[in-house]
Amino acid sequence: MVFASLEFLLLFFPLFLIAYAVTPRAGRNATLLAGSWIFYGWWSPPFLLMLIGLTALTWAGGLAISATAAPRARKLELTALIVVLAGLLAWFKYANIVVETINQLLGHAGAMPIAWQKIVLPIGLSFIVLQAISYLVDVYRGTVDAQRSFIAFAAYKAMFGQLIAGPIIRYDWVKREIGDRRFGWDGFGAGARRFMVGMSMKVLIADTLAPVADLAFAQARPGFADAWIGCAAYTLQLFFDFAGYSAMAIGIALMLGFRFPENFQHPYLASSIQDFWRRWHLSLSSWIRDYLYIPLGGNRRGSVRTYVNLLLTMAIAGLWHGGDSWNYLLWGIAHGIALCTARAYSASGRSVAPVLARVATLLFVMLAWTLFRAHDFEGAQRMLAGQFGLHGGFALGDALAAGLRNAHLLAFGLGVACVVWPALAPTVTLRAGPRLAAIGALWPVPAFLLSFALIASRGAVPFLYFQF
Repeated sequence: MVFASLEFLLLFFPLFLIAYAVTPRAGRNATLLAGSWIFYGWWSPPFLLMLIGLTALTWAGGLAISATAAPRARKLELTALIVVLAGLLAWFKYANIVVETINQLLGHAGAMPIAWQKIVLPIGLSFIVLQAISYLVDVYRGTVDAQRSFIAFAAYKAMFGQLIAGPIIRYDWVKREIGDRRFGWDGFGAGARRFMVGMSMKVLIADTLAPVADLAFAQARPGFADAWIGCAAYTLQLFFDFAGYSAMAIGIALMLGFRFPENFQHPYLASSIQDFWRRWHLSLSSWIRDYLYIPLGGNRRGSVRTYVNLLLTMAIAGLWHGGDSWNYLLWGIAHGIALCTARAYSASGRSVAPVLARVATLLFVMLAWTLFRAHDFEGAQRMLAGQFGLHGGFALGDALAAGLRNAHLLAFGLGVACVVWPALAPTVTLRAGPRLAAIGALWPVPAFLLSFALIASRGAVPFLYFQF
C-alpha cells in the first residue's frame, strides 16, 4: 500500500482516522501502532514479523544500555546491537549483488557459478535500521532516556507516515509528542493541505515524467538531446517523488499531532555541493554527519583525515542507497570527491560568481544522477557518453520524439517552475499582493482532485525510495 493509492485514500486512511479520533488520548499510541503494523503488513505479513522483531530488539537494547553503568560494557552492548542491525541490512541489501559479482568473475574464469535464489529486500528496511541505530546511539550518549513503554516505542518506530521512505525521524525529535500530543482541527487542516501538496508533487510531476526518464535510459546509444532530456526528467522525477513523499509524511504527522522537520530545502538552488547536502534529504544528511562523519573524526584531525572522512562517509552513504548496482557506490564516491574538491577550493581563498556556482552545482548533481539512475555501469557510460555528445548525434531521437506527449512537456514546465519559484517568490509576491496569496492557499485542492482522478485512471505508482 502506498499513500498515492485508492486503497490508502479510500479505505485505510479514513478508517484509521476515525479510529484514532474516537480513541482516548491515553490510548492513541496503541491505535497508531495497530494502524502502522496493518499498513506495513499489507505489503508482506512475514516482513511485519521482522519489523516487530527489530522493534523489540531496539527497545530492549535501549533499556539494557540505559541500565548498564560500566562504560566498557555499555560500549560493547551498543557495538553488538549495531553489528546485528547493520548485518541484517547488509544481508538483505547486498547479498544478491555480491553473489552476482562473484558469479560474473567465476564465469570469466570458466568456473561454475554459485547457485543462488534472489533475496527480497523488505521495503523501508534502510530507514528502519538507521532510525534504530540513531535511537541506540542517543541512549548511549545520554541524549535521550530509554523509552520504558514498548507500545509507545513501537508506535514511534512503526509510524506509517515515515516508516517506508523516511524522513529518518529521530526519537529525540518526537519524544515529547509520543508522550502527549494534541489532535485538533488546526493541525489536521495544515496537515491535510501539506498532504495534498505532496500528492500533487508525486502524481502530477514525478509520475508523469517517469516514462520519459525510463525511455531515455533504455536507449542503446542516446544522442545529446535524448540523454539530457532523460537526465532532466529523472532529476525532476526523483526530487518531486521523494520530496512529495516527505511532504505527505509531514502532512500525515501534522494531522495526528506530530511535527516532523523538513526534509528538503530547495536543493536544486544550491550554490555549492556542500550547500546541496544542506538542502537535500536533510534527515539523512544530518544522520550521516552526526552518526558517521563526526564519530570518524570529522574535520578535527587535520586536512588529510578530513578528506578521507568525507570520501569514506559519502561512499558509505552511496552504498546505503541501493544494493542492486555498484553505481550507488560510484555515485557516493563522486559526491565525496566533489565535497573534497569544493573544500580545497574554498580553503584556497578563491570564489566563483554566484550564478556560475549554482549552474555548476546543478550540472554536477545532474551528471551524478545519471550514475544513480542507470541500472549498471554500462548503462551509465552510455548515458554519460550521450550527455557529452560522444554518440555523434545532437538531435532528438525517433524513440523519444514518438514517446513525448503534451502532458510530459507540461510536467517539465511545472516542475521547473516549482524549482525556481522560491528564488522568484519574494519579488512576485510583493507585486501580486493578496490575490496571489489566496491562490497559493487554495491551489492544492484542485491539484489533489486531479491527482486522485489520475490515480483512479492509471493506478498507483510506487515511490522510488521504497526499495532503497
